[in-house]
Amino acid sequence: MTPRSSDTDACPGALRLHAAADGMLARVRLPGGMLSGAQLRSLRELAEEFGDGCLELTSRANLQLRALKPDDAPALAARLRSAGLLPSPTHDNVRNIAAPPLPGSPLRALVGRLDLAIQADAALAALPGKFLFAIGRVPLAADVAAVQGAGGGLFTIRLAGEDTGLRAGFDEVVPALIATAHAFLAEREAQRSGGAAAWRLRELAGGPARVSARVAAALGLTSAPVEVATPVGAPAPADLVGVDAPDPHDLIEVGAPDPGDLIGVVPQPDGLVAVAALVPLGRLDGVPMRVLEDAGLLVVTPWRGVVVADLAPEAAEAWADRLAGAGLAVTPGSSWSGVTACAGRPGCAKSLADVRADAAAASRFVDGLPVHWAGCARACGSPSGPHVRAEATAGGYLITRRPGSGSGLVGPSTAAPETPRIGDRGPIAVSGLEDAIAVARRP
Repeated sequence: MTPRSSDTDACPGALRLHAAADGMLARVRLPGGMLSGAQLRSLRELAEEFGDGCLELTSRANLQLRALKPDDAPALAARLRSAGLLPSPTHDNVRNIAAPPLPGSPLRALVGRLDLAIQADAALAALPGKFLFAIGRVPLAADVAAVQGAGGGLFTIRLAGEDTGLRAGFDEVVPALIATAHAFLAEREAQRSGGAAAWRLRELAGGPARVSARVAAALGLTSAPVEVATPVGAPAPADLVGVDAPDPHDLIEVGAPDPGDLIGVVPQPDGLVAVAALVPLGRLDGVPMRVLEDAGLLVVTPWRGVVVADLAPEAAEAWADRLAGAGLAVTPGSSWSGVTACAGRPGCAKSLADVRADAAAASRFVDGLPVHWAGCARACGSPSGPHVRAEATAGGYLITRRPGSGSGLVGPSTAAPETPRIGDRGPIAVSGLEDAIAVARRP
């Protein structure tokens, strides 16, 4: 396990605010990425009253408010509680549940049950804020995930991406996930050697096997033959759009489906349809928020998009037009497809540039590698798969191709070495970036 200086991670929440260069930052957790239009309205009003008027979408399908003042924290928490977005002050930072953006009703029900079970279990308040549950196939490396086979039936319980033979029926899924969280806490204490404990299951020595054995003993389960992990059928990190600094093992390479797989009008499993849109640089301002507030159900995605769900087919085109008119991308040929960025200036004191503004000025649609704009060499929020990096320096931007770290499987990945910068040109001025990046992104 990598040595830690503290048991407590720095993950912000609705109560634990993070001090950024532009003020305090609050993260509002959305299990399964789901919220109502009315809840989004409440968040917009909070952002306009207490913050910078915008919401940021994160790589775990949560929402963030920026530029808050420390003195506003109590009022912010009270309003979030009233909107149903802070149901448990003790468990706020551990309600981390990922799910597919278009799940059927049964999976949605499991997300809700799991969320309530986590909040009802006092011991689970001790989970690290980075510990991630998942129900269904998602492009995130969860600590524990329940994945149902293509033909339905039993769920495979994957630990840090590995199938250790644990199986659960529909009604057994939530107890199995809760038992796994308890087993993780027990094993992290057993492996503590005078220092701080693990934050993620993969950090434990023999983590999947040892935690699986604890779960099997606690629930009286017999392990089934394991299955080989296969690529997840979900949109790839190449389609990520936004800011934030995810754990480098959070995002995994999940193949390269057509970019239109989840953009525009898409069918749901229940016969209804949804309209999916990319949010440019993962940042919603008041214009699109006011449109989205009219929706019944919204789903934020891990690649920083937003889905208007549960629509009658005849309503879909009107919604797509409204979202496009509000500045969101609803077609695969958008110039924002495959564009990501760190927070940059003014939000990050370490950044050497306003990368969002530069990305907006230099982005155009390219059917090729994604591009990540970084304000410094840390390159927070980089995609895990192959991509182009535009890294700000004191003299301009360095443009490099990066092989990424994704394994193509639901599980741990190994970082690949970096590649030299394109053409050894050195830093490129902002005025020359559009052409340089377009050339670098092409196969």
